[in-house]
Amino acid sequence: MKVEFVSAPTSRLIASLVDQDALPSGLEQVLADAARASRFSGKPGQVFEGFADRGGRLIRVALAGLGEKNSKARLASLEKAGAGLVAKYLTSGEATLAIDFASSGLTASEAATVLLGARLRGWRHDAYRTKLSEDQKPSLTTIEAVGAPAGADVAWAAEAALATGVEFTRELVTEPANIIYPDSFVARCQARFAGTGLELTVLDEAEMRALGMGALLGVSQGSPRAPAILAIRWNGEAAGAKPTAFVGKGVTFDTGGISIKPAGGMEDMKWDMGGAGAVAGTMLALALRGAKANVVGVCGLVENMPDGNAQRPGDVVTSMSGQTIEVINTDAEGRLVLCDVLTWVQKVHAPARIVDLATLTGAMMIALGQEYAGVFANDDALADGLLAAGLASGDKLWRMPLAPEYDKLIDSPIADIKNVGPRFGGSITAAQFIQRFIDKGTPWAHLDIAGMVWADKPGTTWDKGATGYGVRLLDRYVRDNLEG
Repeated sequence: MKVEFVSAPTSRLIASLVDQDALPSGLEQVLADAARASRFSGKPGQVFEGFADRGGRLIRVALAGLGEKNSKARLASLEKAGAGLVAKYLTSGEATLAIDFASSGLTASEAATVLLGARLRGWRHDAYRTKLSEDQKPSLTTIEAVGAPAGADVAWAAEAALATGVEFTRELVTEPANIIYPDSFVARCQARFAGTGLELTVLDEAEMRALGMGALLGVSQGSPRAPAILAIRWNGEAAGAKPTAFVGKGVTFDTGGISIKPAGGMEDMKWDMGGAGAVAGTMLALALRGAKANVVGVCGLVENMPDGNAQRPGDVVTSMSGQTIEVINTDAEGRLVLCDVLTWVQKVHAPARIVDLATLTGAMMIALGQEYAGVFANDDALADGLLAAGLASGDKLWRMPLAPEYDKLIDSPIADIKNVGPRFGGSITAAQFIQRFIDKGTPWAHLDIAGMVWADKPGTTWDKGATGYGVRLLDRYVRDNLEG
């Protein structure tokens, strides 16, 4: 969706932004009466519609609620206002929505927040829908920011970059597994990142085998599709400064392998690469807005399938770190991918800190539902920075425990470690497993985002489907902690 900054609207659909219990003073009396009669009070996300004759022209007038002016949730309310307008008018037959900022009293950054909510809510993936009726097709293509405060266009440029990153993540997560698999994930990133200044490195199966990545390769060996590791580097800081590493689990389809999943709902496992998708979208956003930080994003890409060559429960594999792993359950594959990728990242990039993202455990969804992702960390400062970024961005996190007492639950009788523990504490033992592959002294956080990358019902800034979770979180962390 395109955003244009104009001094006067060209659209017949004009929206005013309304603080709670404060209808615009210049609003036609009939519209003000109608708004009150419909119980419109300007609460966050509320939208009222009416029609008025202005200068002999019939105008479609919308009022969008901003909520209480001094609310602690003000930024979230601003997003809801923009998103609520687009949700209402996306398929309305209108091509352009004019949002009047002239009398809103919003700052430049606040205006950009309204526009961000609007653009994010307007994203849809209709590539494979061939029989939509005209009234089901999106018509809204342009938002006119009318009378925006000075500097709003500059503030919007950074938010537009962020929106592009979120949209790219949603695209990757939405595509079916016959379209996005390790090689095509890499190819799509290569095409999308061209000209951005991002530096890409790709490791193929032979290179991974030479490096001793037995854990990752064990996951992929049941699929005819070759695995890949994609490293995306952004150098926005002084040369020589250690990068921050974002690492994503990229299981492009997860059947569970020999420990096969139930058939019902297995189609959802196309989004088991949501961590890698979030990393790719974050790197695009950072590059497009010229982030003043050194960051490397690494995606471990595999497909987990159950053919005659697939890894078996009980197999023992040797990871790149040299640690041996007894594979108790082939459906606990994400940690096997991550452990080798994390070892490679530390050896090659020597990062100052690491954040990994993975749709890792169903246990995380049992614990936190679809409202928060879990964060496990060996460093309080890193955890606190991520928690704050989650609150600021809306990609919320809840801190979960790590403790030596859990380690004994994943000790193997025949190898250094086993890939699953008992039924209870499944998300914790998964994080404990990953922690064993983090070098001493390296700040690290593991984000289990299993409940967050896909939504079965619309949210504030997304429709049903891929949410783009993680991009806003990581971008906000970079802004607040890595950039001066």
